[in-house]
Amino acid sequence: MDSYIEITVLPDLEADANFLMNNLCSKLHAVLGQVTEGKVGVSFPNYAVAGKNLGTKLRIHGDAAMLGKLMAQSWLKGLRDYCQCSAILPVPANAKQRYFARRQVKSVHNKRQRSISKGWLTQDEAMTKISDDSQKLLKLPFLQLTSRGNKQQMNVFVEQGPVIDLPTEGSFNSYGLSRLSEKVTVPWF
Repeated sequence: MDSYIEITVLPDLEADANFLMNNLCSKLHAVLGQVTEGKVGVSFPNYAVAGKNLGTKLRIHGDAAMLGKLMAQSWLKGLRDYCQCSAILPVPANAKQRYFARRQVKSVHNKRQRSISKGWLTQDEAMTKISDDSQKLLKLPFLQLTSRGNKQQMNVFVEQGPVIDLPTEGSFNSYGLSRLSEKVTVPWF
């Protein structure tokens, strides 16, 4: 990963930073899976756990040719007035590494459905034994996206890893995030 693009969302009275970042990442998600073959990752330079906030900047990392291929698509259509997009820039020589991974937790509803379908519990047993209080709540920043399949709202929680010296190679998912089990890194500067 020798290059990156930095996109800054520009909130105004009509659209706040979270709304714009959600839309930006939704549009990026739609094109990443089709164009980049898992070779492009993202980072959030203003990531803050305290406010569950991803900030106003998104960096897209990859090699210059792949980023050029990505930007040749018209995926930013409709957001250009709300974003400031850099050219494809070289990663600074002194850059460290860090992973950004999707973190998922199974919902109580999914746990109940699985227990019933596997025959472990009846419907009534599942309702009493798997309480709503057993839902783990993540205290991480997240993107709120609409599923392209079933059109339901979903939260994509983002975990930021520690800063390290050497890169961890691998592929990224269609959100540009690492799988938590792999911890594939992007340049951090």
